[in-house]
Amino acid sequence: MAKQVPIQLIPPVKAEFVKSASRTSECPEISVPEFAFIGRSNVGKSSLINCLANNSGLAKISGRPGKTQLINHFTMDAGLWSLVDLPGYGYAKVSKVQREIFARMIKHYLKNRKNLVNVFVLIDGRLEPQKNDLDFIRDLGNWGIPFSLVFTKLDKLSSSAFGKNQAAFKRKMLEEWEDTPPIFLTSAETAMGRVELIQSIRKLTDDLSPLLLKEINNAKLILD
Repeated sequence: MAKQVPIQLIPPVKAEFVKSASRTSECPEISVPEFAFIGRSNVGKSSLINCLANNSGLAKISGRPGKTQLINHFTMDAGLWSLVDLPGYGYAKVSKVQREIFARMIKHYLKNRKNLVNVFVLIDGRLEPQKNDLDFIRDLGNWGIPFSLVFTKLDKLSSSAFGKNQAAFKRKMLEEWEDTPPIFLTSAETAMGRVELIQSIRKLTDDLSPLLLKEINNAKLILD
């Protein structure tokens, strides 16, 4: 499929790298809504983040699965919201001990980051339902963390083939869930779904920013 030029959003997405952290306590103290992106290794997470920002050099891309090993923070829309790139889960070529360290780091961040609004779970649209994805989604439900599903790499297969995979994924989810969460269909190569994702995040940011800021400030007063 031919590569397409990303549709220009108004206003444009202004994205900058802030810092990398190895634990939640090292994450930057900010009071804007935060959105985390995570998925199995090799799901195309860095490519999608770069597509959203319309900046091919923002998130580092590697041919080696498991390259992301820290909590990477980016400020988006000139500081109106924060995007976090989390380490992937799945078959990354790291030791069992390292995978357990990643799992603990991700869990602690997700359960303790006060300004985290939503987790975007990236699912490889080329594949049938994967146990790793379903297990992680189950964990998010048990922890009470809002999430959305983002199917990736949809330029790599036909619409009918993806339709079968998506239907199978929904069936597996509905074995345990009453309903499916919001779903986005994307391709980093063609910018499919870019506008829909950014617009969804911007709407949540507009709706939640005042309430979130008040909640964080109240928490600080209690701690003081």
